[in-house]
Amino acid sequence: MIGGSPSGETGEFLKSLGIPSIRIHGSRNHFDFIHRERRILVIGPMGSGKTEFSAGIWRDAKVAQRKSEHIAAATTTDGADRRRVFFVRSSLDGDRFPDYPADALAYRGGYERCGDGIARIRDSFDLEKLIEDNREHGTWIVDEASFYDERLAYVSARESQRRGLMFVYPTLVLNFRREIFNSTARLLLENSSDVITLTAYCEHHDCLSNSLFTYRYYLVDQRECPALYFDPLIVIGGDRDKRDPREPNYCTRCDHHHWLPGKEYTYFHLKPLGELAARGDTAPLGKELKQLKDDPAKSSLHSSLREHHMDRKLPQPVCMNALLAPCLAEKALLYLFVEQNLVSQDQLLRLTRELNLEREYMESRLRDNRRLVSLI
Repeated sequence: MIGGSPSGETGEFLKSLGIPSIRIHGSRNHFDFIHRERRILVIGPMGSGKTEFSAGIWRDAKVAQRKSEHIAAATTTDGADRRRVFFVRSSLDGDRFPDYPADALAYRGGYERCGDGIARIRDSFDLEKLIEDNREHGTWIVDEASFYDERLAYVSARESQRRGLMFVYPTLVLNFRREIFNSTARLLLENSSDVITLTAYCEHHDCLSNSLFTYRYYLVDQRECPALYFDPLIVIGGDRDKRDPREPNYCTRCDHHHWLPGKEYTYFHLKPLGELAARGDTAPLGKELKQLKDDPAKSSLHSSLREHHMDRKLPQPVCMNALLAPCLAEKALLYLFVEQNLVSQDQLLRLTRELNLEREYMESRLRDNRRLVSLI
């Protein structure tokens, strides 16, 4: 019995032979290249093996391609053979694996050489052209699909239905806030035919539980500083360990060890200040940003963190470390501008100038989140 103990007559028969009652689990099956029009979402936290799963598809395809013409007829629709796999990565993610060959399908444990079957794209329009230029490929693996524009979900669904193409999306669906990553992730969920979930061990040193969540943190003087809820949503280049306290690190954590300070502050304090700014009154927001920059201990953020993480039966002192990370004011202002659209571009420029905020850091995060604004 898969996933359980033998029962009934089968169980009794095995016991009569002296075979103990055991649980039988299914292993990973070889990939199915026959069924058409599949859109497979492969989800899990960072480090759960999503890209390695894709490498397994690539290896299975090499075996399947050695089969007869009879098999080719079963795996081909409108000239596209689903045993021919094309791997797609984002052009924004070019530095993710700098030590591997340019044609490598790279993951944490190794890589596969893809030759001409790999390319980098910027958006769904690039994907559309790539599919048109490589019509013989029937399986398309779009790495980190949630990072692209929403149109990608519909482009792949259309091509899948028109020509029987298969799409595989190894991607994060939840962000470090444990929320649906973005509207693209939501549309991929809506338009997928299959979902494969992967997990990892919680990377906290005192835990061996299953993990589903990606955790973001900073290192300041070797201390773990959890990212605040209003930390910039997208930060490019998260796979390498970072010692710069301005750059985040990631790992996978279970529910118990995934700390996310500042969510209450964001909705009780920061967003209302942004709403005041949207109505033309930036003074209260400017005051809070100045305290975040010059003396965080006097800020509303400090008070909120103490209330929700220290004044409780089981205190969480690690959450107070979030105040040690630099650029708190910059992150708060970016959140109101990029995600909430409460602060105008003119207000962003003026507050950045008046408070002498770190422009280089802010421009980098604006680029990551596709908001090309010069703060000079």
